[in-house]
Amino acid sequence: MTSSSTTAARALDELIGLAGRPATPDIGDAVVLDDVAKTYPDGTEAVRGISLRVAAGESFGILGPNGAGKSTTIGVLGTLVKPTSGRAWVAGHDVVAKPIEVRRRIGFAMQDVGVDAFATASELMVLQGRLHGLRKADAVTRAQLLQRLVGLEQVADKRVSALSGGTRRRVDLAASLMHLPPIVFLDEPTEGLDPRSRGAIWETLTELRDRLGVTLVLTTHDMDEAESLCDRIGIVDHGALVVEGTPESLKSTATPTLEAVYLHHTERQAA
Repeated sequence: MTSSSTTAARALDELIGLAGRPATPDIGDAVVLDDVAKTYPDGTEAVRGISLRVAAGESFGILGPNGAGKSTTIGVLGTLVKPTSGRAWVAGHDVVAKPIEVRRRIGFAMQDVGVDAFATASELMVLQGRLHGLRKADAVTRAQLLQRLVGLEQVADKRVSALSGGTRRRVDLAASLMHLPPIVFLDEPTEGLDPRSRGAIWETLTELRDRLGVTLVLTTHDMDEAESLCDRIGIVDHGALVVEGTPESLKSTATPTLEAVYLHHTERQAA
């Protein structure tokens, strides 16, 4: 194990010690969508009646072409987009009726990095912790641990505006984990990252899930990412869920690779 891996592993151990909850997830569904649809004012039907369930402690991946409805779907779950029809529940709470209760229980790392360019990485993370009710000393401690975990120690005191796009994404991810939420939504979590940084993020997310029972719901275009992180995958196109299953079951039904399955279903839907 390299020194950086050792540092990250120790930081993760300390974070888990702060979590204060058992590693075994509760039995039940962390996420439920029931015939959710979203039509924007210009008439665009971004989501057309998607229904799915994600069990507590599960990792679920949403794949699809640009404009397929992935980001809108995850935006509904994160209370950022109000559905036109249908209902959705996160951690047992209706995302429309009780958005504050949902937000207390989730982390959300967006595709368009939601960070303050004028703050330093450390300041942004501490602020995120404070907004979730952490005392300042606790927020500083968690920020330092997360910086070690995702390799931000060298840039912690730099303004976000001075960081590369990939590094800003790591800052956004770390900030979303400040309150150690039981459910984390990730919209293209490793887009723009180099292979080493991408692998480190995968390892971190896997450890959080395995050791804390964190539920992961992510959108991605990366087939390797989907296979590495996800128990089940749903492929969406034109706002509809066209197929879902484990990576193994999807590959066994038609083609030998997940990429071929993806192309098969999206091309068929578009025809």
